Amino acid sequence: MPTLNIAELSELAARALKRAGASKTMAQSTADALVAAEAEGLSGHGLSRVALYAQHLREGRADGKAKPKVLRKQGATCLIDAGGGLAFPAAALAVGEVIKRAKRYGIAFAGVTNSHHFGAAAYHLAPIAEAGMAGIALTNSPAAINAWGGRRAYFGTNPIAAIFPRKDAAPIVVDLSLTEVTRGKIMLMAKENKPIPLGWAVDRDGNPTTSAQEALTGSLTAIGGVKGAALALMVEALCVALTGAALSHENDSYFEPGNKPRIGHALIAIDPQAVAGAQTYYARIEDLVSGMLADEGVRLPGARRQAAVAKAQAEGITVSDALHLELRKLAGRSRAA
Repeated sequence: MPTLNIAELSELAARALKRAGASKTMAQSTADALVAAEAEGLSGHGLSRVALYAQHLREGRADGKAKPKVLRKQGATCLIDAGGGLAFPAAALAVGEVIKRAKRYGIAFAGVTNSHHFGAAAYHLAPIAEAGMAGIALTNSPAAINAWGGRRAYFGTNPIAAIFPRKDAAPIVVDLSLTEVTRGKIMLMAKENKPIPLGWAVDRDGNPTTSAQEALTGSLTAIGGVKGAALALMVEALCVALTGAALSHENDSYFEPGNKPRIGHALIAIDPQAVAGAQTYYARIEDLVSGMLADEGVRLPGARRQAAVAKAQAEGITVSDALHLELRKLAGRSRAA
């Protein structure tokens, strides 16, 4: 299996997306995000997505020439139209807007509408932490979770991410979807004809199932049952009702033929200086962290990802032969390296 450095993988992925119809800016920003996820060990949001994104670009489910723009703005808030393109240029615009507005108003909210798959949610928050601010990222996605008491998939996996900067250390990073397990993992188990643990999903009639195939036509179980379903509702309202995006159940699955996604995202930045003050914030964060780490065995959220990135930067990223060949073909480089 080949090992490539981050720059090589980013160039390869960008070339593949550009050949599929993405603009240079869209291809590069998307490639950078996918390689970053791969470096963190999040392969489900990493380079395996290049082929899917390329397919959506070729089929018109994503507009490779779209340019995100600010549709509305008022004080600390704004609404951004992704134009039906891949999500990353629009997310970058939203992040720039919330940083700028939070510096002025103390807090800022940017909604994104008419977008596509958001990738690893915490990826978008790094610039906010670098600006010395706390950040929150939310997105809806095609339906995967039933509303509590219901039978059909209605909410997306609807991830929640947050970041909290530290003065002389890597930020605290929280990033989680609201299902017990990812759909991608169940798809892999269905392909291998393996059963899934009870509690991961229900079938189309709302009955608990251990069949991966039945799970894919039913819905995934929300984390914490009714509490997770309520959180999914909260994310749906923030990302759809406030932005005008499509509801999760109105978006077809990314993995099957379907409509053009109109996903919604929400980005929030909070300037500590506007609340208790930066000095107090950093002191209290360190008190929080030191108290946690005093209990042997505690690992800070995000620490594993940060360690994986450091290793990837030093040693490169190893990809499977099949994935490497797929990327090279998509990039128009069919011969082996």
